[in-house]
Amino acid sequence: MLLFLMQRRMMFPAPMAAGAAPRPADAQQVWLPGLAGETESWFLPPLAGARPAPLMIFGHGNGELIDYWPDDFVEPRRWGVAVLLVEFPGYGRSGGTPSQRSVEQAFLAAYDWAAGQDGIDADRIIGYGRSLGGGAVGLLSRKRRLAAIVFESTFTSTRPFARGFGAPGFLVRDPFDNLAAVRAFQGALLIIHGEDDRIIPTDHGRTLAAAGVDLHTLPCGHNDCPRAWPLVRDFLTDHGVLR
Repeated sequence: MLLFLMQRRMMFPAPMAAGAAPRPADAQQVWLPGLAGETESWFLPPLAGARPAPLMIFGHGNGELIDYWPDDFVEPRRWGVAVLLVEFPGYGRSGGTPSQRSVEQAFLAAYDWAAGQDGIDADRIIGYGRSLGGGAVGLLSRKRRLAAIVFESTFTSTRPFARGFGAPGFLVRDPFDNLAAVRAFQGALLIIHGEDDRIIPTDHGRTLAAAGVDLHTLPCGHNDCPRAWPLVRDFLTDHGVLR
């Protein structure tokens, strides 16, 4: 009963926005409708390339904010890719409270806003989800068309973690079933995982990859993995998302 009541506090430990790095001067702040208040996103335009541009929609980990991520995405912007950093409801300056339903709504709203922008190629939208953000991208892929997905250090679902506490999986209120999303996805899929991940063990990545894609492991844990941009670029080029 305690796990059922407290699980969202454990799953969504939203950090404070105070003290985070300021929004970059070239980042457009976008407010999107949510279930119980507006959700913030930052749109980072491509730094090169022709228009319309492909777009990467990014979902971060459960203890992070969009404020932490602009510098990490300079590299794909140099390839000509636009980036949309989507905040979770109840995180940072965003309204509402986090749950599977509200996170899904936030990412659907982000996709719909971006796909309607003149400078974005709606046929080349990429979902990139790290850790819990992989669950957000998995949900998005079930209801909107993605040209490709990159899963970094994410899970099959959150149910196995409940079993680690000795509780049955059916008590999980927000399962974020990535395994079902992978099995249903028809586009290009790249799975990256740290070999020494102690938070989301590499077995999660192996199980996701067993659905029909390759797993690429890196010599890192969960929160210390660098972005594998050369690998991502080759993957997107091979599948025609980058031209």
